[in-house]
Amino acid sequence: MAYVYNYESSVQNISENLSFSASTINKTTVDDFQSLTEFYKSYAGYHGYISVFVCTFGIISNLANIVVLTRKNMVTSVNVILTWLAVADTLKMLDYLPFVTKFYILKDPNLKYFQTRDYSAIIFLLFHASFSLVCHSIAVWLTIALAIFRFLFIWFPTYGTVWCSPFRAKIVICSVYISIIVLSIPNYAINSYSYDNETELYMSAKSESLKDEWFDDANQYIHSILFKLVPCFMLTILTLLLIYAMHKAYIKRKELKRFGKKEDADRHHEHNRTTGMLLAVVVMFLITELPQGILTLIVSSNPEWETKVYNKLGDVLDIVALCNNSVNFVLYCSMSKQFRDTFVRIFCHCCPKDGMGFLKVQLNTTANGNKNYMATMNNGHSNNAATFV
Repeated sequence: MAYVYNYESSVQNISENLSFSASTINKTTVDDFQSLTEFYKSYAGYHGYISVFVCTFGIISNLANIVVLTRKNMVTSVNVILTWLAVADTLKMLDYLPFVTKFYILKDPNLKYFQTRDYSAIIFLLFHASFSLVCHSIAVWLTIALAIFRFLFIWFPTYGTVWCSPFRAKIVICSVYISIIVLSIPNYAINSYSYDNETELYMSAKSESLKDEWFDDANQYIHSILFKLVPCFMLTILTLLLIYAMHKAYIKRKELKRFGKKEDADRHHEHNRTTGMLLAVVVMFLITELPQGILTLIVSSNPEWETKVYNKLGDVLDIVALCNNSVNFVLYCSMSKQFRDTFVRIFCHCCPKDGMGFLKVQLNTTANGNKNYMATMNNGHSNNAATFV
C-alpha cells in the first residue's frame, strides 16, 4: 500500500506541537519566576534577624582582626592589606546593621520593602546603596591585591620582598580606596527617591534628570565590568596560580626533607600554611562574587532579569557576602599560629603565658643519666616541692 504524504496535516501537527512547547516553556518560566518571588517573600521575614546576628559577630571579629594585625610583631605587607580589608568589612557591616534593622525588622507590615514615610529613612537608604557598594568593592579589590602580593612573594622569592614591601602595600591600599570612591560617583548621582502624594510614601528611584544621560550608562558599565566581571575573572586566575604555586612549594619541601634540610623544610611548610590561609580568603570571595558576576552578565544581555531574578536574590547574595565579611577571623585563628598566639596574648590575660597554671615545667638530665621534670615558678625560682621523676 502506497504512503500518501499529507502536507497540510503535517504542518498543522507541527504548529500544534510548537504551540504546546511554547506554552509549556512560557508556563515553566512564569512558574519559575513565581516560585522565586515566593521564596523572596518568605526569606525576607528571616533576613533581618539573621543579618543582625552575622553583622554583630562580624563587627566584633573584624575589630579583633584589626587589633591583632596592627601589633609590631605582625606588621608585614600581607597583614597591612588584611588590616584594611578588615576595616572595609567593618564599615560595611556597621552600615548594614541599621539598614536591616530599619527596613526589615522594624518594617511597617502595611508597606512594601524599602518604602517609608520617614524622609530621613529614605536619605539613609540612598546613603546605604552607595556606601555598601563602595565598601564591598574595596574589599574585593584588596583581596585581589592580597593574592597578587602573595603570588609575587612565593613565585619570585628573590625580588618578592622588595616588590611587596609594607610601604608599597600602603600605596596599593590608598589607590584602591581612592579609585573605588571616585569610580562610584555615577552611582551616587543616579540614586534618588520619589514621593507619592496620594500615599505619602517615599521610595528609591533613579534620578529623573540623570537616568537618560551618560551617568546611567557609565554606572552600568562600571558596576558590571569593574566591580563584578573583572574581579571574578582575576580572582579565578589568581586562585589557580596560588594553587599551582602551593603545589610547587610542596614539592620543594619534600626535596628539602629528603636531603636532610629539616629547618628549611619547616620554613617552607610555614610559608605554605600562610599561602593556604590567604588562598582560603580568596576562594571565599570568589564563591561570593562568582554568582553575582554570572547574574550581572545575564542581566547585561537580558535586562528583564534584573527585576525578575537579580533583585529577588538580593537578600541571599547579601547574607552570603556578610558571612564572607565575618569569617576571616575564624580562618586566621585556625590556620595561623602567630595570629592565635598574638590574639591570646592581647585578649586572654587570664591564660598562662607559659607552663601550666603558675608553674613552668622544665626537663633536666641528672649526672647518672636519669631524667626528671623540674617545675619552677614563673618568676624563675625553683620549687623543690614540685619535682616530677
